[in-house]
Amino acid sequence: MSRVAKIDRRTAETEIQLALNLDGTGVAKIDTGVGFLDHMLTLFAKHGLFDLEVTAKGDLHIDSHHTTEDVGICLGKTLAQAVGDKKGLTRYGSMTLPMEETLVTSALDLSGRVKFIYKVEFPTEKIGLFDTELVEEFWQAVAANAQMNLHLVLHHGTNSHHIAEGLFKATARALRQATTIDPRQTGIPSSKGSL
Repeated sequence: MSRVAKIDRRTAETEIQLALNLDGTGVAKIDTGVGFLDHMLTLFAKHGLFDLEVTAKGDLHIDSHHTTEDVGICLGKTLAQAVGDKKGLTRYGSMTLPMEETLVTSALDLSGRVKFIYKVEFPTEKIGLFDTELVEEFWQAVAANAQMNLHLVLHHGTNSHHIAEGLFKATARALRQATTIDPRQTGIPSSKGSL
């Protein structure tokens, strides 16, 4: 069964092509025009073992907000499409991940219901040219469009780059766990019979 999804999304603010393979090897081809986002998506693919291709053209003459949020929307939509009916899915995933002085937790449920909890404060407003508030915008967009519960918690950390990187790596690892097919799970992973 192929668990691959693609999207071509065009608005007045952005044009994005994104392809996701849940059963990949961590190959990333990323070009969003936002250097820090490219870095985060590359390590997201690597740690999730997802093959991920993203090309984005956005209104970067304004700022990186629309591009970052819209890439999150596209990633969420392809994730929802790629898991299909969720038959045999592990469904839940979590990772508490250290990144130098930083410790973060990402916990998620591919429930079909949206809930996003974000308990993260960055010590700086920017990482290079990237606004740290866009990390929240990105994951909010992913959670809403993947229709999942996503909880992101910063336990401690003093370096903004490490905090952001920890969140992306931890969520990649949690998604890798949640999207794994469990051979013992013969049906939909819910007592309701559907998700």
